[in-house]
Amino acid sequence: MKRTGQTDPSFSLPALFGRGIDVARDLARDFARDLSRDLSWDVARDDARSGFGPASSGLGAIRPMSRESAFHAPFEKTIGRAVPGKPAMPVPQKLVTDFRAYSGIRYKDALPPDPEGLVLGRLGALEVRLARTARDVRRAQRLRYKVFYEEMSAVPDGAARLARRDMDSFDAICEHLLVLDHDAGKMVLGRRKPKVVGTYRLLRQEVAQRHGGFYTQGEFDVNGIIAAHANLRFLELGRSCVLKPYRNKRTVELLWHGVWTYILRNKIDAMFGCASLEGTDPAALALPLSFLHHNALAPDEWRARAVDGRHVSMDRMPKAEINPKAALQALPPLIKGYLRLGGFVGDGAVVDHQFGTTDVLIILPVSVISPRYVEHFGPTANRHAI
Repeated sequence: MKRTGQTDPSFSLPALFGRGIDVARDLARDFARDLSRDLSWDVARDDARSGFGPASSGLGAIRPMSRESAFHAPFEKTIGRAVPGKPAMPVPQKLVTDFRAYSGIRYKDALPPDPEGLVLGRLGALEVRLARTARDVRRAQRLRYKVFYEEMSAVPDGAARLARRDMDSFDAICEHLLVLDHDAGKMVLGRRKPKVVGTYRLLRQEVAQRHGGFYTQGEFDVNGIIAAHANLRFLELGRSCVLKPYRNKRTVELLWHGVWTYILRNKIDAMFGCASLEGTDPAALALPLSFLHHNALAPDEWRARAVDGRHVSMDRMPKAEINPKAALQALPPLIKGYLRLGGFVGDGAVVDHQFGTTDVLIILPVSVISPRYVEHFGPTANRHAI
């Protein structure tokens, strides 16, 4: 398996300096590219308003926003991640959100409302809780880097490579679920600092509305299912990972217990998010993709499609030719877990070359969760309650 971003075995000042130069060059190039794109957008917008330029020809012309489109407008862009056909975030605003992501500092509405309720459950030496401080967020980012970039095949940008942390602008508006091992970790001033061994990133609908939308919207058009269920509260799940030695039933169960407790506390009605299959060749993933298409495709009222230009068909094999046992074995444990709970998949997949994955959309209304799993975790999330 390809590995990137391996940690240096020992501190090397020349190597660190060299990485710093690489990062500075990458950031300068990205800044110039973003600035050029935003200036181009401003020129096109001004041309459209004045009646000159290609935007006035009817192709991509700017039109007044109706009340209906204004209501759904917060879901038609994503922070620092341009949706096809939409302008990217202005450079000054993007720099602020990028700084917040790098530092781990979050917006006020992304902080846990009740500091006394941070801990969501315990199982032996393991504890699941919400991140409280910027340092907690950075520890989650560090774990994600270790799993996604060092163990798997994601390719880090300059800033991530230098910081040894996986980060994006959404970190500043999300809550971060952490699984800690109190029997592991380093001793600091005579006390053991718990080790972060698992994490999940959570984004509530009302927070996404105020800050530009969901991460998922860079890959899937979820506007339709949100509009079709305007009386429901949505939660986006993402960036799930567990340290390799901890990928067992106890850790995953505690992580899910934390999610279930969060859902009940925040009165969430439906969840969605991207889930990944390793590899960027859909043909090589024909078996699991086709199995999902034929057996787990969401009903029309819950079906969201991959965005135009990135849609990859999942219907790659006839249903009669699929070996269900082999297909299930080819699916990642996370996706199988969602299916056991009663989850659906969206229409089409998306290839994510940076992370070396092929992503599918998972939709999980709370109302369809299997009763036996509700009973397992407890209708009041009391199974692993503190």
